[in-house]
Amino acid sequence: MARIVEVPEYEVQDGVRVDPSRTALIIGDMQNDFVTESGTLVVPGAEETIPAIRNLLEQARESGMRVIFIQDTHNDGDPEWEIWGEHCREGCWGWQVVDGLAPSEDEATIRKPRYDAFYGTGLEHMLRLWDVDTLIICSTVANICVHYTASSAAMRWFNVIVPRDCISSFNDFDMEASLSQTATLLGEVTSSENIHIGVPETEEIYMSKLEEAATRERGGS
Repeated sequence: MARIVEVPEYEVQDGVRVDPSRTALIIGDMQNDFVTESGTLVVPGAEETIPAIRNLLEQARESGMRVIFIQDTHNDGDPEWEIWGEHCREGCWGWQVVDGLAPSEDEATIRKPRYDAFYGTGLEHMLRLWDVDTLIICSTVANICVHYTASSAAMRWFNVIVPRDCISSFNDFDMEASLSQTATLLGEVTSSENIHIGVPETEEIYMSKLEEAATRERGGS
């Protein structure tokens, strides 16, 4: 018997500022099998998130922020195919990142065997080497790979940011339940347009004062 369950209200941040030198943009599972119409496990709305993710990707590249692509990766005998059917077979078209978000040659790509991008991968090691403490997670599916990766990141004391227009799910309930959990326990929920990439505001003011002082000194010499 169907019943109605209301998702409690959760906080959506109007503005989040990140330091590109301490932040990594995580683009996960944006692969043909999940996103493209002829894929084997298409997530409704995943394709619609491409423009927002691409905009963040362009900003990240311009700022020098680290970018990491996560690819769901499976082969014969993988028990996950017993749950979801065959998808993201390593090396096949469905496994590839969609053309609109293709990694550049100098951007890291990590192959993950399960929902959590930290499980069985070198993701944490890579982030620690880079002194990254904040992750912007753009991915699918909201209550599966997004949620488990965000949870795992938070358990490792990374700051987690999830832009809601950069994730997708199989249904609205799963989306809202996952975002509620993220905002309550794991990190911050916002929209991509409200993520401001740059040094902290206090540092900007400090640098501005230094520039003003230098200008006055040059004028007085």
